[in-house]
Formats: sequence, C-alpha cells, structure tokens
Amino acid sequence: MLLLVSPKNVEEAMEAIEGGAHIVDVKNPPEGSLGANFPWVIKDIKNILPDNLLLSATVGDVPYKPGTVSLASLGVAVSGADYIKVGLWGPKNYYEGVEVMKNVVKAVKSVDENKIVVAAGYADAHRVGAVDPLIIPKIARDSGCDVAMLDTALKDGKTLFDHLDEKLLKEFIDETKSYGLKSALAGSIKKEEIAILKKLGCDIVGVRGAACSKGDRNEGTIQKDLVKELVKLCE
Repeated sequence: MLLLVSPKNVEEAMEAIEGGAHIVDVKNPPEGSLGANFPWVIKDIKNILPDNLLLSATVGDVPYKPGTVSLASLGVAVSGADYIKVGLWGPKNYYEGVEVMKNVVKAVKSVDENKIVVAAGYADAHRVGAVDPLIIPKIARDSGCDVAMLDTALKDGKTLFDHLDEKLLKEFIDETKSYGLKSALAGSIKKEEIAILKKLGCDIVGVRGAACSKGDRNEGTIQKDLVKELVKLCE
C-alpha cells in the first residue's frame, strides 16, 4: 500500500520526501478537504521532487461546472502534477459526476496520456449534498479515470470510519479493482487505522493530519519522523 502525504508548501514537501512518502500531494487546507493550491506552489514542489516520486495535486472541492473544472484540471496538469485529484462536491448524482470527470479526463490526457486522473468522492457526502460515495467507482470507470478515491468533506474530527464501516469500504475497494482501477482512501485517517486499510486491500492511503505536529491538519506542520512511522505501517 502506498502512502500519499499532502503538504501545503515546499517546506512541508521536503519533510514528506525525507520521511519516505510514496506520493507527494499538493493541497491547500484552508480551501477545504481537497483545497487547491497555486500553480507556482505545484511547480516549486515538482522542482524539488526526486525523479522516482510522482507528484499529486488537488483541483479542489469542485462545483458542477464541467468547463470550469476541466480548465482547472488542465492547469494542475501543466503545472507538473502526475496525479490530478478532483473532489466531486457539486455533482449530485452519477450522471453529473460522469459529465464532470469525462471532461477532466479529456483535458488532462490531451497534455499527457500518462497523467493519472483521480475521481474523489466523500464518505460523508450526505452532510454536504454531494454524490453518493458508493457510486464513485462507476463514475471513475465510465469517465475514463484511473483512480477512485474517498475522503471526508468536513474536517471536524470525524474520520472515514465514522461514515463507512469496513464492509462498505471493502466493497468500494473490490468494485474499484474489478474495473481495473486503483483505490485510494483518506479522511482524517488515524495511525492505528492504516493497518485496517491495508488488510482491506486499499492501494493508496492519503494523510495529512496524521503526519502533522499535534495531529492538526490546519495548525500543525508535516514532520518527517511521523511520515517515516506511517510509511512503515503501509509497507
């Protein structure tokens, strides 16, 4: 299982790299769960990334505006990200989700066919009116994405496991894999929950808070020693 760590700046990215993170994921926490950072931050982090590591970046918790989202995704791709993560906040159903993501895929793959597109839903979608998390695998499959992901929309202390039990998470992972796609799970994941995700067969686990000082995604900063500890749990 790969560990994805989400820094907000170059200094945190260095800590993630030195800690051995498998994927560095550029994020902007003040703008939300999958808050988008600035193009120059993505470029600056890309410039310090070792050749053997892939860079991920979030497009944001996006609205149901396929044109806007595809253009933003193109910006993330040309800024240097290998993984382009789209948080399906605005789409309310399967059809709207597919419409957004198929246009994202078209925009991103026009730059580089090898770019990896991630359709991200929210385990607590019911709290914000977003698309049902359990149809994210089908949205990813039918729009041509490479990864189906779940996170949590609201960062209020509740984790992925507070909204979906192990049985449902296993179904999500197995369905995603049956389509030939990779599964990714995040959502205020605690250190002790990583072993559960590994047992369930998850391909990628995403963290920020667990890798930050005081376990605080907003006020804390990523620490390489914490990243090292999480990497060991994944491997």
